[in-house]
Amino acid sequence: MMMRSCCRPLERCFGRINGDGLLWHMDLKPHASGDFSIAVVQANSSLEDQSQVFTSPSATYVGVYDGHGGPEASRFVNRHLFSYLHKFSKEQGGLSSDVIKRAFHATEEDFIQLVKRSLPVMPKIASVGSCCLVGAISEGELYVANLGDSRAVLGRRGFDAEKNSVVAERLSTDHNVSCEEVRKEVESLHPDDQDVVVYIRGVWRIKGIIQVSRSIGDAYLKKPEFNRDPIFQRFGNLVPLKRPVLTAEPSIVTRSIRPHDLFLIFASDGLWEQLSDQSAVEIVFKNPRAGIAKRLVRAALQEAAKKREMRYRDIQKIEKGIRRYFHDDITVIVIYLDHQKESFHSKGTLGSITAPVDIFSFNSNDAEENQVIEAF
Repeated sequence: MMMRSCCRPLERCFGRINGDGLLWHMDLKPHASGDFSIAVVQANSSLEDQSQVFTSPSATYVGVYDGHGGPEASRFVNRHLFSYLHKFSKEQGGLSSDVIKRAFHATEEDFIQLVKRSLPVMPKIASVGSCCLVGAISEGELYVANLGDSRAVLGRRGFDAEKNSVVAERLSTDHNVSCEEVRKEVESLHPDDQDVVVYIRGVWRIKGIIQVSRSIGDAYLKKPEFNRDPIFQRFGNLVPLKRPVLTAEPSIVTRSIRPHDLFLIFASDGLWEQLSDQSAVEIVFKNPRAGIAKRLVRAALQEAAKKREMRYRDIQKIEKGIRRYFHDDITVIVIYLDHQKESFHSKGTLGSITAPVDIFSFNSNDAEENQVIEAF
């Protein structure tokens, strides 16, 4: 125990918790074409958001995984998706949309196999899933792939009269049936099911259960056999299916990085429930780099507090679990794009950051499995 206590200050220098015991952040680290900052705040009893950044001389990968129904799917994606990206990229001689799509599909298949093996001892795992947002920068190209409603937003310099301002450009698609376009897409795939999307308690949901239309996991909404399994039937949440109502097919956007592109914000929907795209990019544009992800998280928490006619410091006092009634888990990663930055290769820097598996546990002395994983 003494040795573990001595190690805690070293662990905390990898990422800090200040004031709010459920908030973790890392101020600034380098990547191949700039700097990045990351912050996470926990609201659920078990943190369902997971996130990671991988940097090399030639590429930067960003992952934000927002779980639902439990943390198992997002933790699984956090452990496996980047490995598949590296594997398939090496096999195909570089990054591409096809490489990213194959990595998503392989991760989905592996998780479904895990669900099948785990069902007898953990039936609820069939109803656990995760949104999945990935960004990759390689050789001047930006790739954004997503399932669900986490979001990637570009902050770019305005043109002509707006050249001293910043403009938000959304790069990802929200796969959420609160969007009319997504509702129509789901309904068009199920013309014989008039209840595939229903409006219940003020919210549109697929089969009255879930808002996102694409995810990793959620096996019982993709594989009819799970609803016929006697073990899962005892657990409940039976949804008779003729065909899958969710998919793991990612939306992928590819674009060249341009001189007026300033930075990228990758965040779970907990941020976007509180801040607009434009509000978020203006905060990044107008403030110092160090701690910028934490600043965005705090801005979101201040908005959440304001909606309840509370003060931000009152939100900080609320414990995990109960805090979910006030805001969601929030993960933010800000990637700066420095077009004139010295080649990362000359620094010989290869690294990765994985945020704590659980912020509350990380802040305790019993947190060996929840340490930040950092290699630079």
